[in-house]
Amino acid sequence: MTLVGNQQALVAEFSAIRDSQARLARVVERGRRHPPLAETQRVEANRVEGCLARLWLACEFRASGCHFACDSDSAVVKGVAALLCEFYSGYAPAEIISVEPTFLAEIGITQHLTANRRNALTRVRETIRTFAQRQLKTSSSPNEPPSLRRA
Repeated sequence: MTLVGNQQALVAEFSAIRDSQARLARVVERGRRHPPLAETQRVEANRVEGCLARLWLACEFRASGCHFACDSDSAVVKGVAALLCEFYSGYAPAEIISVEPTFLAEIGITQHLTANRRNALTRVRETIRTFAQRQLKTSSSPNEPPSLRRA
């Protein structure tokens, strides 16, 4: 499935939930099911700035796709970040760069976040995009093999 198709599937899934608070609760529940990061990944280098809650985002490239995992001490922040990690994981860098997560506004998630949490969401997207851009540049360089990298 393409990212556009993935986005359409998420819109369909969340649009079926009529109550906006129930949609946000579903996002939080998805975050709770998202495995916590290992302590070795909960380091300052993986910390996402711009959020009152502590938020870590681990990025890696394997099998021709980017993969993302996150953790936070806030259930809401982790839920939204986990949704973005799930959305973008496994896709090629070029596709990640070209597709914005418009589904978040379409399903009414961003409207119910505080300004601080929207800022954290923006920073997660920026970190994912930057990582994908670096992978795209690296993959066009024949002398540098892909490996575990941090944005």
